[in-house]
Amino acid sequence: MSKYRILAVHAHPDDESSKGAATLARYAAEGHRCMVVTCTGGERGDILNPAMDKPGIKENMTKVRREEMAAAVNALGVEHRWLGYVDSGLPEGNPLPPLPQGCFALEDNETVLRDLVGIYREFQPHVIITYDENGGYPHPDHLKVHEVSMLAWEASGDPEYAPELGDPWTPLKLYYTHGFIRQRMQLFHDLLIKEGKASPYGPMLERWKANRADIMARVTTQVRCEDYFEARDDALRAHATQIDPAGAFFGTPVEVQRKLWPTEEFELARTRVSTELPEDDLFAGID
Repeated sequence: MSKYRILAVHAHPDDESSKGAATLARYAAEGHRCMVVTCTGGERGDILNPAMDKPGIKENMTKVRREEMAAAVNALGVEHRWLGYVDSGLPEGNPLPPLPQGCFALEDNETVLRDLVGIYREFQPHVIITYDENGGYPHPDHLKVHEVSMLAWEASGDPEYAPELGDPWTPLKLYYTHGFIRQRMQLFHDLLIKEGKASPYGPMLERWKANRADIMARVTTQVRCEDYFEARDDALRAHATQIDPAGAFFGTPVEVQRKLWPTEEFELARTRVSTELPEDDLFAGID
């Protein structure tokens, strides 16, 4: 089997572990090269795990999140690059406050594009994974990732664009990762309720009621990766400041997930090769 390369562009440390992580772990284990690019350091992230809300964490968030990311990368068996931009934070309020000066979301697109194209041309990925036009959810950094990823998809193979960044490289397929699927969560929620247990999925399902968009209608590709759910969970736990072990990520045992929903979901957004939908492989059509 030919060996290929996947590059996943993410906004913050922990995004790679909650969106398509088991798929990357599977392909890496099969001998393909998989790289995660993390655009920001996650410096403005809140502490979402009560056990980590203790002295020495918040004031050292940059260092802590770098250590967490290193552990997550090790759990998944992938390569990693930091772009080095500053987390924009998630603005809250009505009206929303202005974004902080110097943050990633306010960076000039051309500056970020050059960074990405340099990595594309060096790593030479066949497949790009990024966020959709809504950023997965409308965090300003996620929206920025979508914007610059789409620009890099076009610019990387253009011999007239920044030749000093290396020889042109043209990726063949670009996917949006759809890490949060309502139907999957509803399935796990209903099972817990049927068993008379408390469900951690309720709050997110309630939020979904206000947004009737059906992401599954956009999914083109479901990759079986159930043998790598433990690697995904290890990567999630590595991000101890961000992932509450009592939360929804661990609300359903791995063996139940394997039986009821053994895939991760993607949307083929751009392709330069012919492929037949639906797919079960991100490399489908690449020869």
